[in-house]
Amino acid sequence: MDPFSNIWVGERVTEPGQGQNKKLEQEKLSGVVKSVHRKLRKKYREVGDFDKIWREHCEDEETLSEYAVAMKNLADNHWAKTCEGEGRIEWCRSICQEYFLDGGMKRMLEKDEKSARLAIAMTSTTLHLNQNNAPQTLAHLSGKIRLLDVGSCFNPFLKFDEFLTVGIAIVPAVQSVYKCDFLNLQLQQPLQLAQDAVDAFLKQLKNPIDALPGELLNVVVFSLLLSYFPSPYQRWICCKKAHELLALNGLLLIITPDSSHQNRHAMMMKSWKIAIESLGFKRYKYVKFSHMHLIAFRKVSLKTTGDLVSRNYPEMLYIPQDFNNAEEEEYSDVAVQVRSDLEDDQMAYNFMELPDAPYDSDSGDSQTSSIPVQELEDPILLQS
Repeated sequence: MDPFSNIWVGERVTEPGQGQNKKLEQEKLSGVVKSVHRKLRKKYREVGDFDKIWREHCEDEETLSEYAVAMKNLADNHWAKTCEGEGRIEWCRSICQEYFLDGGMKRMLEKDEKSARLAIAMTSTTLHLNQNNAPQTLAHLSGKIRLLDVGSCFNPFLKFDEFLTVGIAIVPAVQSVYKCDFLNLQLQQPLQLAQDAVDAFLKQLKNPIDALPGELLNVVVFSLLLSYFPSPYQRWICCKKAHELLALNGLLLIITPDSSHQNRHAMMMKSWKIAIESLGFKRYKYVKFSHMHLIAFRKVSLKTTGDLVSRNYPEMLYIPQDFNNAEEEEYSDVAVQVRSDLEDDQMAYNFMELPDAPYDSDSGDSQTSSIPVQELEDPILLQS
C-alpha cells in the first residue's frame, strides 16, 4: 500500500454505495482527528510555548469532545473491522500475558543476572543477594495486572479479566474512562500497602484524577498517544511519568502509527529506543505491523540520570510530522511534498551520531538505519 493512500490493499469488497458511504464517513472522522493534530503542531511552530498551547487545548471542551466522539466512532465502526485495529489491543494483551503470567519476567531477571556476572567481578555475597531478590520481585504480581491506559478512547482492556484497568483521557468518550490530563498529572509517594489494598485503592479512584502514587502500576499503555503531542519534550515528559508510575520490572507499551515499510523510519525507532532507555527502561519487544510500530519497554531501574535533558534525549522523541512546515500541513490532503536530497542529508546528519544507550536492549537491534522521511499525516486514521 502507498503510505499516503486512503485505501488498504486487501480490503473487503462491499456494495459500491455502502463502501463509498463508509469511506466518506471514515474520511470525515479522520479529518476531525487530523485537524486537531495539525492545529496543535501549527500553534507550536508559531508560539513555541507548549505549556501555553496545551493549557489552551485542554480548555477547549468543544473541540476535545468532538475529537473524543470521532476517535470512538473510528475505533468502534472502522478500526474494529480490521485485523490491525484489534491487533494492537491483542498484542498488548499477549505481551502482558507472556511477561507476567508465562515466565517472561523471570527469564529477563535471570538474563539480567547473567549479564551482570559477565560484566563485572561480583562477590559471592552480592550474588547471593541478587538471587534472593528475583523471587521477591515476582511475588509482588500475585493478583491482577494493574494497567493504566493513557488517552483511552473506549477502555478496550476493561473486558479482559487478567487486568485491573484504569483508562484516562482529557475528555473521556465513555463513562468508564476517568478524566485526567496525564501531561500534568501530579505524582505522590509510593503506597506502602499489600497487593489487595493497592487494588482496592485503584477501584476507588475519584473522578477526575489529578494525582497518583508512584510505582503503582504494572503496565502503562500509550496507544496512538505520543504522536498527539506537538512537542518532543511533551512525549519525553509522558515517558518519564510512565517510568515513575511503574513498579520495578513493569512494562511501558507504546504504539505509534506508521504505514511505511519497516526500515523507512528505522532511524526514528533507534532514536526513540535510546531516549526511552535512558530513563531506566530496556526494550523488551518490538514489532512492525503494516500501519504501526508496537514497542514494549520494561522498567529496569528505579532512578533516572539527572542530566538527561542537557544531553538532548527529549529531542530524540521526534516524529516525521515535526519537520513539516505550515504549507505542507495545509495542503497535505491534496499533495505530497518531497523533501530535497540536501534536506534529507542534513536531517540524517542531526541524528547519525546518537549517544550510546545506557542499557542494552533485551530484543536487540533488528532494524537497519534509515533517514527520517517526511510523513504528512497519521495513516492509521484511514484504516478501512
